[in-house]
Amino acid sequence: MRIAMWSGPRNLSTAMMYAFGNRADMHVVDEPFYGPYLRRTGLPHPMAEEIKASRPEDAFEVQQSLLGPIPDGKPHAYHKHMTQHMIDGIPRAFMSQCTNVFLLRHPARVAASFVKGYGQATEDDIGFRLQAELFDHVRAIGQVPLVIDSADIRRDPPGMLRKLCEAMDLPFDPAMLHWPEGGHAQDGVWAAHWYGSVHASTGFAGPEGPLPELDGTAARLAEAAMPHYERLRALAL
Repeated sequence: MRIAMWSGPRNLSTAMMYAFGNRADMHVVDEPFYGPYLRRTGLPHPMAEEIKASRPEDAFEVQQSLLGPIPDGKPHAYHKHMTQHMIDGIPRAFMSQCTNVFLLRHPARVAASFVKGYGQATEDDIGFRLQAELFDHVRAIGQVPLVIDSADIRRDPPGMLRKLCEAMDLPFDPAMLHWPEGGHAQDGVWAAHWYGSVHASTGFAGPEGPLPELDGTAARLAEAAMPHYERLRALAL
């Protein structure tokens, strides 16, 4: 099985990669299209040059690698994808050979967190519009995409991870609930900028508090994202 997990940034996505990566039967891939995305857009992301150097493949080489033999003879692979990377020129054919899951987080939380690390953020940088577009693409190719909300996972990690695994016909493994402190061998080079809190963790944090109060750029981003979030949220496990 190849699992394609689709989320925007600041969305429990790294913790989910660590959860699946702690299974003995799972190989994980961290944001495989980040290099091609930066080369196509020229965006000044933090560590952009280091990221492009570490991910030299073009987008179609990335697609081939995602569909090729899974390393170390493992039966399953987990691909952590950022929806905002899937711009024109990034192939989508591989999605038909994956189990596609859409990971949500409330736009107010995403916007508040993301603008702290990237002040030039736009609506497309936080990924909700493309997340909805990719969801529709998966339905158009005949799959029933799965949707899960990070808030539900943080409220009940064992229950929600078990439910997700059952929906994918994958046995639940309690090893998913904890991981070693300090990161994963498959972390992208950008981990030094973005993954500090999850590197200090050994499991899922508890429920989040009240939604943040937003203004300026963060408020505009959250408002634009809400219709996309609400449509997918209605279909969550």
